[in-house]
Amino acid sequence: MERESFSSRLGFILISAGCAIGLGNVWRFPFITGLYGGASFVLIYLCFLLLLGLPIMVAEFAVGRASVRSAAKSFDVLEPAGTKWHLYKYGAIAGNVLLMMFYTTVSGWMLYYFYKMAVGGFVGLDAKGVGNVFGSLLSDPVTMAGNMIIIVLSCFGVCYLGVKAGVERITKNMMACLLLLMLILAVNSITLPNSAAGLKYYLYPDFNRVLEHGIREVVFAAMGQAFFTLSLGIGALAIFGSYIGKEQRLTGEAMWIMALDTFVAIVSGLIIFPACFSFGINPVHAFRSHVYSNRCIRKHYLLHLRFNRLGAQKNYSL
Repeated sequence: MERESFSSRLGFILISAGCAIGLGNVWRFPFITGLYGGASFVLIYLCFLLLLGLPIMVAEFAVGRASVRSAAKSFDVLEPAGTKWHLYKYGAIAGNVLLMMFYTTVSGWMLYYFYKMAVGGFVGLDAKGVGNVFGSLLSDPVTMAGNMIIIVLSCFGVCYLGVKAGVERITKNMMACLLLLMLILAVNSITLPNSAAGLKYYLYPDFNRVLEHGIREVVFAAMGQAFFTLSLGIGALAIFGSYIGKEQRLTGEAMWIMALDTFVAIVSGLIIFPACFSFGINPVHAFRSHVYSNRCIRKHYLLHLRFNRLGAQKNYSL
């Protein structure tokens, strides 16, 4: 059976970027950027992205293209005789399984929120009310498991359709919708009252905050974000590398993916911080809570307020 490939370079870039883009962009990057000095942290982060993220991404693509295998078999094909590089596959498989467990659960939450939005379940609720909805979801394992199963089956269905008709076609449309939606939300958020204070907090280079937290802590945060945001180290990108043709430049593909990933991360901050300051939500308290559910509640409520202002429907929420 002939192995399928992507029908276009754009499809490959969007799908690979879709693998890299996630909560690390939408949640973690805006938080640590605001916490560690705004644009001053972004400069440090971009340096690590280019110095560490880019070479490792290219290396993963190279492993995939050379072996034309997934992370489970790539080093079995490539390793020199007598070496133990194939042992890497066990860590890669475990990492991808754990990643899938996490994201299918979070996607199940999103599916549940979409249902609640559609039936008007958020009408008239304040922050506490939205928080109670999320709290009740966390205390209902049957509902969470049901939504997660729907997500898993949907993903299986997309994969069953194949690379071109399933994964590529659907991901291209979803990525286009994501980018368009984020741009709309960013423009709308910037036009809110007192949004300038949020933009200054997020983007103004404040080296005093870097010194306050310590250069070592800021550097490690930037380095960790560079690895986390690109999904490096678990062989996920090697899978996409196995579909790259010999005529394509690995560095060029990696640069495009990094650019999209960074764009989404920066635009996420443009959505969140102006809205935080406009609605009187302290971004440090909102993001630094040690209770994960509290962080999610605050974010869900903030997005609830943002969609309300779009005027499409008063009971919009995520």
